[in-house]
Amino acid sequence: MARIRSRGESDLEKEGFLNRHPHSSEDDSNDTFDEEEGNPSVASSRATSASYKPMLINKAYSSKRSSSPSYLGRMPRSIMRYLCLGVAVTLLIFIFSLVRMSYVAEQEVQEAIEQEKMKPKPPPWEDFPFLQRYYGGIRSMVPVVDNVPEYPRKEDEVEWEKLNITEEAVENLTPDEAHPARKERRKRAIQPSKRFEPYPSYTSPEYVAKYGEKVDCYLDAENTISIPQVRIYEGIPRGFPDMVMGSAKLLGLRDDICYDRFGRLGPYGLGYSINRGGSGAQQEGEREGADLVWQEAPEVDWRKVHWADAQQRCVLANNHRFKELPEKPRIDTFRAMPIGTVYNKRDDLVDFEAMPTKTPESPKRPKTGSERLPRTAVVIRTWWDYPYTPEDKIYLRSLISELTMLSGGEYVVHFLVQVKSNDVPIFSDDETYERVLRDSLPEEFRGMGTLWTEKQMELMYGGLEETNMRGLPVHGVYRSTFMPMQYFAYQHPEYDFFWNWEMDIRTTHHWYHFFDSVTKWAKQQPRKLLWERNSRFYVPSEHGEWEDFSQMVRIQTEHGTNSVANLWSSLNRANKDPNDPSSKTTPAGAMKQQGDKPIWGPERPLDDDVAMDTDPTPPTSFEKDKYTWGVGEEADLIVFNPLFDPDGTTWLLTDDTTGYNITRGRPPRRTAIITASRLSRKLLLTMHKETALKKHSMFSEMWPASCALQHGLKAVYVPHPEYIDRKWPTNYLASVFNAGRNGATGGARTSVFGEREHNFRGTTWYYNAGFPEVLWHRWLGMKFNNDGGEQWEVAGEGRMCLPGVLLHPIKRVELVQEGRRADQAG
Repeated sequence: MARIRSRGESDLEKEGFLNRHPHSSEDDSNDTFDEEEGNPSVASSRATSASYKPMLINKAYSSKRSSSPSYLGRMPRSIMRYLCLGVAVTLLIFIFSLVRMSYVAEQEVQEAIEQEKMKPKPPPWEDFPFLQRYYGGIRSMVPVVDNVPEYPRKEDEVEWEKLNITEEAVENLTPDEAHPARKERRKRAIQPSKRFEPYPSYTSPEYVAKYGEKVDCYLDAENTISIPQVRIYEGIPRGFPDMVMGSAKLLGLRDDICYDRFGRLGPYGLGYSINRGGSGAQQEGEREGADLVWQEAPEVDWRKVHWADAQQRCVLANNHRFKELPEKPRIDTFRAMPIGTVYNKRDDLVDFEAMPTKTPESPKRPKTGSERLPRTAVVIRTWWDYPYTPEDKIYLRSLISELTMLSGGEYVVHFLVQVKSNDVPIFSDDETYERVLRDSLPEEFRGMGTLWTEKQMELMYGGLEETNMRGLPVHGVYRSTFMPMQYFAYQHPEYDFFWNWEMDIRTTHHWYHFFDSVTKWAKQQPRKLLWERNSRFYVPSEHGEWEDFSQMVRIQTEHGTNSVANLWSSLNRANKDPNDPSSKTTPAGAMKQQGDKPIWGPERPLDDDVAMDTDPTPPTSFEKDKYTWGVGEEADLIVFNPLFDPDGTTWLLTDDTTGYNITRGRPPRRTAIITASRLSRKLLLTMHKETALKKHSMFSEMWPASCALQHGLKAVYVPHPEYIDRKWPTNYLASVFNAGRNGATGGARTSVFGEREHNFRGTTWYYNAGFPEVLWHRWLGMKFNNDGGEQWEVAGEGRMCLPGVLLHPIKRVELVQEGRRADQAG
């Protein structure tokens, strides 16, 4: 019998159907009913009332949650915790990094501020304006007497730029002549250059009677190839600055002429092609008037010239003009420094000895004179792998041509070649010696060289104390440049004088004119106060004439420069009350006005016996001498920078003395920066004996001058013309360059030599000067620092024309030939 359901049960079934969520699964429904059936309170409610909850229940709002969690809608709590922790840590790191960076940046700013405060100010000369009229051309030439120099100018003179000096004003042109069309036609015309003859009148009866007949020299054995002559222009470019130190007129040098590049170097290969034996450079561009160089003598094919043969023929032909040669020259290979090749290898070997012992017979014997000329060697210092450029070869050709060939052998050029490896057996094998010597020089100069090594010097001058100054050996070329020169002089007794010359020196001077002029001037210098004059730069615009300069030196030496008239003098510390009896006394600590003891005769070291029998002694006292001792005496040492006292200066090598007893102080010494100099045979042999026998030596630039000082030999600083690239006030310049003790260049920490040598950067003669490179390149028609060059010359005043000036250093000039460097042509 069917069970009749009560109303309550029917309502419960409906309730269950209506309570089912459309998206709920059957399992969810079952779970819900099971939960309700197991709950007593719910069961009892069903029995009493069917309305215990609403008829329609939305499951989404029910407080009951499914026991099975869903991972599709939310992230697990553990992952969220780690994620939040990571974000927090990242924020903390970021904040700390910002703080750290801010602190570091602040520290760097503070350090930069401190460094800027401590940073030394640039030297005053860097603020001086550059001079521009060094680069004037041959189209703006004026006579020297009419030139208004751009520099130096007195304080009461108008600046050169404001004078408005025009070509029309200089040449006094009429308005019609100054018309642009006529001016353009005039611009194309320049004055012709002239042949320069600085040599003595060799054919004059007076010269022939005194020195004999000079035989002309040629480049070939047939006596057909002559050397073209140097050519000059009279005058200088308009506004060209005067020399700031030294004087051309004082030395007897021509100061009323200038040299362009073709007139000066054209005879030696500049300006014509390689196919004709030239350098291949400067064939285009500004060349007006250049061909006059080869008008009297054609271009020389330098590929066919062998200088050793030509020089030897020249010396042989003029042997009668010079003193007799020693009967037996030293010929041992190891000890003798042979010239060109090994003398005693074979009897039939061609002898390239520089000075043969007798002249070959000739059909017409030249006349001899009443006196004989001294023999002089010009020794070029180089090394075995030196890279010779075409410009180097031009420089060397000019030296040999002007000093040897055109003078009839008055000078003989040698190459002193350093072999930098001590492992090459040049003294153990003749073939090795000849091979190394042959490979060390360009083909046209082979046969003129001498090899040497530092190991050879160590053997010849053994026993020297090794101080390792600056970590360098005492026998090395840096500290003992003159060791091989000493030994060269010892092995070559035929020479009276030796020029120690370098590969990085250039000059616009004619070589013979320059060497002859400075030698004659040095010969006429009196010994009295000579060392004191040697120690100062001569600035004509401040010091006046040479006689005025010499008088100033005498006063500074006798009385000093520390006077009451000097505001900063310590003498001003004294009490000047006339009523105070102590006013005439100098307080403790104040310097006294005092001069220097003048040098008169040898200056001996305190504790070393260096006296030699050949040392000269003064013929009278210093006070009695009337500036006569030394006049007409050949200088034992000629240098081109002042001979300063290094004691007390900041020069790094002042203490580089070897073998002396320094218990009571260093020996007396003098220094001349740059080793280019002329040394007498007497001085070199004195240096040789000091080194070999007494074991004494000094740094290269200090050794010759100090030896001359200690032995009473005659040393002369030649005040040659020097220029500067900026507008220095001349009174300031004189005070800077003569800032040593009592107006000299040395003897005090204020010396320009040492920490203050940066002041030389703009000069034309110093080992680290920069101005020589600028002048030389611009003069050669090349661009330098984007200035000058072919277009600049053609559009402007033409190619540069420089008066005689000595330049150092000039490093590896790369001439350009047909769009490529001449040293790469081949």
